[in-house]
Amino acid sequence: MKRAVIIIGLSLVILHSAALKAQVTEVYAREHIANKAPVPYAYIREADVLWAKDIYRIIDLKQKQNLALYYPTKPIGDRYNLVDLLLKGIDNEGIRAFSTDDRLNEFTVPLTKEQVDKVFDAGIDTIKALDVNTNQLITQVMPRPRKTDEVKQILVKEKWFFDRNHSVMSVRIIGLCPIRLYYKLDDEGQPTDILLKQQTFWVYFDEIRPLLANHEMYNRNNDAQRISFDDFFMQRRFNSYIFAESNVYENRWINSYALGVDALLEAERIKEWLFNIEHDLWEY
Repeated sequence: MKRAVIIIGLSLVILHSAALKAQVTEVYAREHIANKAPVPYAYIREADVLWAKDIYRIIDLKQKQNLALYYPTKPIGDRYNLVDLLLKGIDNEGIRAFSTDDRLNEFTVPLTKEQVDKVFDAGIDTIKALDVNTNQLITQVMPRPRKTDEVKQILVKEKWFFDRNHSVMSVRIIGLCPIRLYYKLDDEGQPTDILLKQQTFWVYFDEIRPLLANHEMYNRNNDAQRISFDDFFMQRRFNSYIFAESNVYENRWINSYALGVDALLEAERIKEWLFNIEHDLWEY
């Protein structure tokens, strides 16, 4: 009897401690998304894929619909923006980053953490500072953090295909590539009016899905009903425009042969073509 009382008492103490721990920053423990697993894809046979096409899209992080991918610019508690979350996975969870140099083979050349730091202009600065005690100039080493706030776009590679077994047109994201937009520096280190665009690295989407599924996105309307990053991409809640399609010209981008309004019209043409393909492949 005494043993039962002791066990019950210890259980109450443990539960009380867990409740206090959960109430440090919240009135309840947020466990739904933290313990969530990504929904697996349905199996697809090669013989059932009647038609397929690679499509590249640009997600503009300044669009209102995509702001939850850009903010917060620095982590706030358990809240991350998409780029900081990807870098967290690369640094600590074994996520692989791949080079963007070869557009025909995006996921073949892995990058080291030092190379990832380089594409974000991170490193170490050596500066001269005045020592107030000796009145002498001394050398100080200052770390230069990654400039993740300069990532204003996400390049998405996706595969569109027609599954004749289910008679549906489907799409799956293959990879993501953050894009930096920054102003070129002059010889004195001051920004100029020349805007540069740089692809940073590719990540394989299937590899990052568990990471995306375990982190929630901000909901401007209700903090109790947030979704995960994985839900955001799988439910295609982002706003984007077509940037390229697989083609015989070494998968050239639209902006290599069309600019301005012509580029937008070309993107709309590809979008309408995908719509018509789905209808043409139906069997009645």
